[in-house]
Amino acid sequence: MKTHKPIAVVAIGGNAITRENQTGTIEEQLENIETCVPQILSLWEQGYQFVLTHGNGPQVGNILLRSEAARGVVPEMPLDVCGAESQGQLGYLIQRTFRNTFKKRNVDKEVLSIVTQVVVAENDPAFQNPTKPIGPFYTKEESERIAKEKHAVMKEDSGRGYRRVVASPKPLRIVETQLIRQLAKKGNLVIAAGGGGVPVIQSEDGILRGVEEVVDKDWASAILAKEIHADLLVFLTGVAQVAIRYQEPTREWLSNLDLVTAKLYLSEGHFPAGSMGPKIEAAISFLEQSPGGRVLITSLEALKDALQGKTGTWIVSRECQKASCDG
Repeated sequence: MKTHKPIAVVAIGGNAITRENQTGTIEEQLENIETCVPQILSLWEQGYQFVLTHGNGPQVGNILLRSEAARGVVPEMPLDVCGAESQGQLGYLIQRTFRNTFKKRNVDKEVLSIVTQVVVAENDPAFQNPTKPIGPFYTKEESERIAKEKHAVMKEDSGRGYRRVVASPKPLRIVETQLIRQLAKKGNLVIAAGGGGVPVIQSEDGILRGVEEVVDKDWASAILAKEIHADLLVFLTGVAQVAIRYQEPTREWLSNLDLVTAKLYLSEGHFPAGSMGPKIEAAISFLEQSPGGRVLITSLEALKDALQGKTGTWIVSRECQKASCDG
């Protein structure tokens, strides 16, 4: 029998906070966050404690643009520091919005954000093959200058110009896990692992060193969910349900998947790397290490209906299915 309320880790994308065709003003971001909050609180209304993670792609892109524009005037910051800065900015906006919402509802609940560090392996193969594009587009001449000055890897991106690419190593563990778990179990709303967290390498003596790379936010959310013993991992994306043969006339929307079937569909190429693939991979990783857990993939707008079983894609392990997991 469970002795605490179930805990959910909820991952929202940075594009939900700065949307397509927006410039990313504070007013725009606050309006978008205020739209998100009532939807996410449907989890709380269902009896969950929850930890919120978020993307930071558009926000870090703007931070890098400001740094480039101020080049020669103020010191440039390394990417790990830019990631930490975005965690602070977005954490503050999300924290303030949730706190104000609870105040209006006369709910006594603490909300706090934690600048989170994520340990990666120094010998991760990803370091030898940078693939994650970050920041703005540059001309060929600009990209050559940046590559020379910063020893950065620059690649042409879909005919739109050149972008810096960095490695995306797999997260091994969250440094602040114990604190996050303690706070969540006491009923606090915790915002953590923003943008996948700040990637750090830990030496044998325990000393941490930041690296200028990017951790995938979905993988970081899955690691966090495992480490805090979450009951539910929620990925909020652009569609209400996951589908196979998505671009074909025979497209099939999926309501429920077990672990074996999810692996099969992934191996068959139904979930592309640039789309649903990372979420499915992260879901599989979480369930393999948390057999009693569940994963829900749905859109922000459909979250409430998904929690009631009306939509969304639920992924569970076979062990969970046999036990008729009830959350």
